[in-house]
Amino acid sequence: MAGDTGADADGADTGGADTGCDDTGGAESVTRDAGAGDDGPGGAEDSSARLLKLFEAHRLTPTQRRIAHCLVRKAAEAPFLSSVEVAELAGVSQPSVTRFAVALGFDGYPALRRRLREVAPARQPARSAAYNEYQQAVHAEIENLRHLAALLADPAPVARAGALLAASRPLPVLGLRAAGAQARGFAYFAAKVHPDVRLLDEGGTMLADRIDGAARAGASALLCFALPRHPREVVDALGHARAAGLTVVTVADSAFAPVAAHTDLLLPAAVGTGLAFDTACAPMLLGRVLLESMCDDLPDAQARLEEFDAHAAARGLFVD
Repeated sequence: MAGDTGADADGADTGGADTGCDDTGGAESVTRDAGAGDDGPGGAEDSSARLLKLFEAHRLTPTQRRIAHCLVRKAAEAPFLSSVEVAELAGVSQPSVTRFAVALGFDGYPALRRRLREVAPARQPARSAAYNEYQQAVHAEIENLRHLAALLADPAPVARAGALLAASRPLPVLGLRAAGAQARGFAYFAAKVHPDVRLLDEGGTMLADRIDGAARAGASALLCFALPRHPREVVDALGHARAAGLTVVTVADSAFAPVAAHTDLLLPAAVGTGLAFDTACAPMLLGRVLLESMCDDLPDAQARLEEFDAHAAARGLFVD
């Protein structure tokens, strides 16, 4: 379950409570190159990437994208799930799962499941009942971090993102609602090395004006943190930013997130959904990785940090 999370209904095809798989949209992302092989420690991540590639090749409805997102998140279990179990996980009807399989070109769900068994791990992972719900949430976040580590095996997308952010003067950083904390954290540290960071963490009619102001001031890129539930205002803001000529880099919970259609470079980092409110350890860490990459493209980053440390010491800002 998730507070400030979950998916909007999609006609009669959706139903049930939020089960941890959010309604999402298709996207190009770094996930398709992740993993270390099905037989190695990165097998689950590699299977997720293969499933993602399979699903991205088709135009899917929002309900079908929700199903695809759940199967990617549950790549190790997907080949062993019935259509009813998939429907329950995705919060959709069982006929929706059948239509999803047909949309992918299969005769029905059994044919799709046979295909899933070809690309997912060969054996169903062991499930432990020894952990309480709090421990399970921690272990789920550990898995999210392992998946992120597998994605970062190819550093090229993050390096490209860092270069785009470093070159943008000013650099607008957008994050509303649940993603506000991620945006504020990134902006706080980025301002220590980047000469002009503009935090956009409040919505309303002024948001478009602030994006336009950044573009007029010379901004070339915008960084967005987008986490579920995805505010419509963020989707609209990204469309406005691209129309203003900005290159949009987005950290999102999934390559299927609704913001993907308005993003030039999407970097996925899954959120934990085992508690009442989503946990965002992986998106936070990916934000810090982006900071590191951005610093690599700012020649005076180290000098700025040293200058800040000197001023902080002179002012007695910190007790340690």
